[in-house]
Amino acid sequence: MFFKQSDVSSETVGKGVTRRILGYDSEIMMVQVDFEKGSIGDPHRHPHRQTSYVVSGIFEVTIGEETQRLKAGDSFFVEPDHLHGVVCLEKGTLIDVFNPSREDFL
Repeated sequence: MFFKQSDVSSETVGKGVTRRILGYDSEIMMVQVDFEKGSIGDPHRHPHRQTSYVVSGIFEVTIGEETQRLKAGDSFFVEPDHLHGVVCLEKGTLIDVFNPSREDFL
């Protein structure tokens, strides 16, 4: 399947946070998440494996008890059911990949 940006709308999922699903099937999903400076991806957990790539911006990423500052080109991985969240320090974009797909996003 092909997912063209012009055909896929974004949705607001929090104050200063929008999400656009870039591709998926039942096993894998890729999502673009855009953040305004100061916006927060609240700490949460889910049963999916997640890996995320920082396309742009600067983020404070917390996984469990550890927090690190990540910038464009950096990435992180979250095991299933681990508490994690982000704070956007400089306007930016993350690409999140989930296994299996996040049915709650559809």
